[in-house]
Amino acid sequence: MNDLNKKMGSRRGFLKVVVAAGGAIPLTHGVASAADSPAPALPPPLPGYTSFSQDEAAFVEAMVNIMCPADEFTPAGVDCGLALYIDRQLAGDFGRGARRYMRGPWRVGKPQLGYQLPLTPAQFFSAGVEAANAACKHKYGKPFDQVAPIDGDAFLHGLAAGQVTHPQLPMASWFNELILPLFNQACFADPIYGGNGGKTFWKLVGYPGLPATNTINVVQYRGKPFPGAKEPKSIADFS
Repeated sequence: MNDLNKKMGSRRGFLKVVVAAGGAIPLTHGVASAADSPAPALPPPLPGYTSFSQDEAAFVEAMVNIMCPADEFTPAGVDCGLALYIDRQLAGDFGRGARRYMRGPWRVGKPQLGYQLPLTPAQFFSAGVEAANAACKHKYGKPFDQVAPIDGDAFLHGLAAGQVTHPQLPMASWFNELILPLFNQACFADPIYGGNGGKTFWKLVGYPGLPATNTINVVQYRGKPFPGAKEPKSIADFS
């Protein structure tokens, strides 16, 4: 758990790790400019969930608010549309396992191959939420959405570190290979998919959005603030 804390650090440090993994986004100047002014107001999120049950919605909303708390840089995760993005992905082809081999045999694979289960991502998600809530109730006497944020944060770190177990489900894989990637995508995907509301995270890291052909700009503005990053362009801006 200490190693995980060192890797992720604060929420802001975690976002830096995510962006650095992409390798092409100038981070420092975007963060500096974001710190100079309050987080922008966001438009209302798209209404309604299409995949979540009531318990799943409560779990995910609590989770994204813990992983992305409201501060001077961004609104809370729910207000940024992060829960909505996850719901939309699980409701679509990804959640149905459209590109997954689903015929078995279901043998134990090497860890680097990812989870090997006869479940679609949506089914794996639902089973994991139920198991995580049961573990949270056992530890804290409450479902995840009702625990204090500090306890919820500790619980999520425990999930990531493999300290929360289940006899049938690989809970560390559930969090690290399904939940965490969906959270990362929700932060930095085009806002038309529900997350990154108001282009908050693009503005935070200085990403200009579309058009995506910024090769010359990377050369000309390396180490400098890029003027186009002040007003990133979404797919919706070109439709």
